[in-house]
Amino acid sequence: MESLTSRMQAVQSPIIPVVGELIKNSPGTISLGQGVVSYNPPPEAIEFLAKFLAETDNNLYRSVEGIPPLVTALAGKLQDFNGIEINQENCIVVTAGSNMGFMNAILAITNPGDEIILNTPYYFNHEMAIAMAGCHPVLVATDENYQLRQDAIAQAITPKTRAVVTISPNNPSGVVYSEAALRQVNQICGDHNIYHISDEAYEYFTYNGIKHISPGSFGNNSEYTISLYSLSKAYGFASWRIGYMVIPKHLLVAVKKVQDTILICPPVISQYAALGALQAKEEYLQSHIGAIAQVRQLVLDSLNRLQGLCSIIPADGAFYFFLKVHTQIDPFELVKRLIQEHKVAVIPGTTFGIDDGCYLRVAYGALQKETAKAGIERLVQGLETIVRS
Repeated sequence: MESLTSRMQAVQSPIIPVVGELIKNSPGTISLGQGVVSYNPPPEAIEFLAKFLAETDNNLYRSVEGIPPLVTALAGKLQDFNGIEINQENCIVVTAGSNMGFMNAILAITNPGDEIILNTPYYFNHEMAIAMAGCHPVLVATDENYQLRQDAIAQAITPKTRAVVTISPNNPSGVVYSEAALRQVNQICGDHNIYHISDEAYEYFTYNGIKHISPGSFGNNSEYTISLYSLSKAYGFASWRIGYMVIPKHLLVAVKKVQDTILICPPVISQYAALGALQAKEEYLQSHIGAIAQVRQLVLDSLNRLQGLCSIIPADGAFYFFLKVHTQIDPFELVKRLIQEHKVAVIPGTTFGIDDGCYLRVAYGALQKETAKAGIERLVQGLETIVRS
């Protein structure tokens, strides 16, 4: 039978399962690959499951945009932490993770053939979603420190451009964009009547006194600002699949069409757990992110031994470093050798749209301090051995 083709052939394959298979075939490998945290949701999240079970009609569908108590709690969080007021001009939609929020947004604002500007290195699922929607990612390189180049973004806008995407704190680079840079991008979008999609999944993960900035709080372009959030990282909620988006009210009908078709409603049991998680004391986030900050410093101290072999860009957010390795070795080949010969896994930079050199994303959020120390030692020794041989 002749094979059938579809738009999915133009979409890159997710790298995490590919690396996962390599890890499975090399027992004992320490993974510095997947971007998750090691800790569990707060006990309040589990306690709220009883409230879900107590309501006998919770087995039925619920509101497409989220159960009202969770939406109300999120509105309070957005006001207190992000400086975003929920009013007559905007609204919250709870999603099955922020990846779904991004897909909702792209389908709601585009027609096939439209363009979305991504800053490289990009988050690979963003690029995949754009391709799935029949749209075109327009790639704009960041500077040597992975910071935004606002002039280049402005120059990349065409009549087909529908949005500019920013991720801060950033995946995969870990950098945090300044308020001035985000304001300028937000203004550029307003001037061109296009959307600013702000992915803030790592909003709580900032270090060295850096504060998170939400473009949705600027107020001058709220009509064209879409903000995406997630409980997956900060609350250890990866498998529970709860995120949320703040959108201009004029997009609500379109977003509900997408979400009702794909999902109907976010998993209600997970929404109850999310409502419980938001009741957790401030110490929950402080203690866990404080522990990750210690791991971050340990990782950075070890990576600094690679100066001359790699370029290590300072990164004050998320739980990633994005290394440029000074070698002609293909990045995926280097990843395979690190797993097979040194039992440590990272992710190749080509996955994030960088193909002009050998780059690796190092993730440290999922590891306790001793495991992280062992993993990063393997990475340093592996790079020294392979690249210098």
